[in-house]
Amino acid sequence: MMETSLRPANSRRTLLLALLAASSLPLLQGCFPVVAGGAVAGAAIATDRRTSGAYVEDQGIEWKTSSRLSERFGDAIHINVTSYNRNVLLTGEVPNETIRAEIERIAAGVENVRGIINEAVVAGNSSLTARGNDTLITSNVKARFVDSQRFSANHVKVVTEANVVFLLGLVTRAEADAASEIARTSQGVRKVVRVFEYISDDEARRIDRGLRSNTESR
Repeated sequence: MMETSLRPANSRRTLLLALLAASSLPLLQGCFPVVAGGAVAGAAIATDRRTSGAYVEDQGIEWKTSSRLSERFGDAIHINVTSYNRNVLLTGEVPNETIRAEIERIAAGVENVRGIINEAVVAGNSSLTARGNDTLITSNVKARFVDSQRFSANHVKVVTEANVVFLLGLVTRAEADAASEIARTSQGVRKVVRVFEYISDDEARRIDRGLRSNTESR
């Protein structure tokens, strides 16, 4: 089991107005799919330990980073971008170390990014079969989180690349250990890498009380 560290990046924090804009969409005609998507996002935010601002910024960071990498390299690389609490995890394959360094530089230059975890490897692009297998592993790990009832599965994000499971989230040490054990013993998992941000038990209880209160007041 591995623990990875963050590399500091640009720290400009810009409050995104996507949620506010979404609230006005019902006034427009023909926009039901967008509104429905906003409702799903709102439900996800309600159970997420990140602030609503960080949640929305993470969506923007993932989109901008992926777009810039695609424009620069096209199909020459296969990189998945995951942003959690403004820390960006890069996984996938690149042709050489020079490009590996460049994708990190590009990601670090995206607005609001505060850290980079570059786990890209120098290798040929993975096959569709391998990517499908990774998706199955992710689904299985998430399902086992729910079945275990040892912590809220909503508090741990799972990313799988080449049978390596990366775990992200704002969690206590006990939650991190439980999630890591479940992931490590899941079928097909080759290795587990912890990319957690740790909070105290008291902080976790405070945040969770706030989430429950917000949900009950809806």
